[in-house]
Amino acid sequence: MEQRGVIHIGLPELSEEEIIAIGELAQNVIIKHVFSELNRSEVKDIEVTTRINRDDTLNLEIEVYLEVPVFVKVDVERLIEEALEKAYDAVEKRLREIAGKG
Repeated sequence: MEQRGVIHIGLPELSEEEIIAIGELAQNVIIKHVFSELNRSEVKDIEVTTRINRDDTLNLEIEVYLEVPVFVKVDVERLIEEALEKAYDAVEKRLREIAGKG
């Protein structure tokens, strides 16, 4: 199961370090959420990819691939949706903190 989401946030310029940290924040939140619902033995494969583009707005694209064995009874789509929502909330909060400092 793979899903994508895009969030558009207009912000002042971000440093390269801040952009990397935002991508890592999103990845960490997603992985933490998945493993709060599943044991490591219940996850065959997980990949989280973030891409950030800066134009007039900041575009964050997150791809999540999650594979679980057939015997694991979990709604993978729901789990990914929840993880993405938590990631976007965390990123938005962090970006608001950065914007508030400027």
